[in-house]
Amino acid sequence: MLSVAGSGTAGAAVGVTFGNVTTTDVRGVLERRYRSYAAGRPATPFAITSDGGPGHVIGAGEPAFTITVADARGARALASLDQFGVAVSYLRGWLDVDGDVAAALRMRDFFTDLHPLAWAARFAPALLRPGRRQAADDRDIAHHYDEDPDFFLTFLDTRHRCYTEGVFAADDEPLEDAVTRKLDLALTAIGVGPGDHVLEVGGGWGAFAEHAARRGINVTTLTLSVESERFLNSLFEREGLEVRVIREHLLGHTPDRRYDAVVNMGVTEHLPDYRRTLRAYARALRPGGRVYCDALAMRRKHSASTFMKRYIYPGSSTPLLLHQYLRHVARSPFELLSIADDRHNYHLTCREWARRLDAARDEIVQRWGDPLYRRFRLFLWGSAAGFDTGLVQAYRWVLHLP
Repeated sequence: MLSVAGSGTAGAAVGVTFGNVTTTDVRGVLERRYRSYAAGRPATPFAITSDGGPGHVIGAGEPAFTITVADARGARALASLDQFGVAVSYLRGWLDVDGDVAAALRMRDFFTDLHPLAWAARFAPALLRPGRRQAADDRDIAHHYDEDPDFFLTFLDTRHRCYTEGVFAADDEPLEDAVTRKLDLALTAIGVGPGDHVLEVGGGWGAFAEHAARRGINVTTLTLSVESERFLNSLFEREGLEVRVIREHLLGHTPDRRYDAVVNMGVTEHLPDYRRTLRAYARALRPGGRVYCDALAMRRKHSASTFMKRYIYPGSSTPLLLHQYLRHVARSPFELLSIADDRHNYHLTCREWARRLDAARDEIVQRWGDPLYRRFRLFLWGSAAGFDTGLVQAYRWVLHLP
């Protein structure tokens, strides 16, 4: 959302001209907005500068972060108070942020996010026939996941490469241990053992499939990402693990025989048609089988930012709407066995991912470029802030097919 450089010092003047906008103009807009924003809630002071030096402080107290204006387009975005424009300016390097980035992103609603045309475009895939909608999902998933797998490995846990939340015993527990606990919890929840056959929806970088296969469990894993498919096949061949990798949409998957369980870690967000998804689970499962899921969630369908929908997860992907999902479960053949709140676990996970991403900045920029680093920096720190403030929730749950 923002980008910053340097720590601010109260009282410094900022008067550089960018085209027909000066940083003095921007400062005035931000000060007026800050007064109204801080009147109804706690607000974090921050600084604005144009040269990386001492900045003008907005608010009272030591600034938590500093916004550096590097270009006229960044100045105009700040003056517009448009959240999406500010985010794009950061991606392009027209603005920069240093200091407590999480604090900056916790103030997301300091800026407005009114983009009706972008929201209308979100629902276009829902109007498509199933086959075309699945093709659209293929393209949308590729937008996020078809980066070089080595890029994701710069910030994921080093033991499992798991791209969903861990389950922490303590806030300072290593991410690797939290992920191992989560994978073990999933296996316990679905009640499988050696010789059983599990369908995994969304193979990612092999975390669950490898963990289960090393325990003698047969896994078929579905992925829509070309890079994920290539990575998984190479991994399982190298490790000598009997895991079947299929590049196919869950809604188009026809199993040879019914599975003993289904695992979906973080893919429910990409399957917003809950009725069809539950039907696909029922077709795939033997009677008595279980489904383990976890997902990030929001209370309202339109809560995700325009930036997230345009640059992170385009198309029809949407956070879980738990109340709607459970209504569909109630109308399905499934029983809900358990549900747990995972919001704090997801906050800790995203915070650690963001820290690791920042620590690997030089390597990432050198190998894949500054825009990719900036895009994921906003995504990961923004997600950590969202979970921390309660803007975003997360749950894990287990279903049983009688």
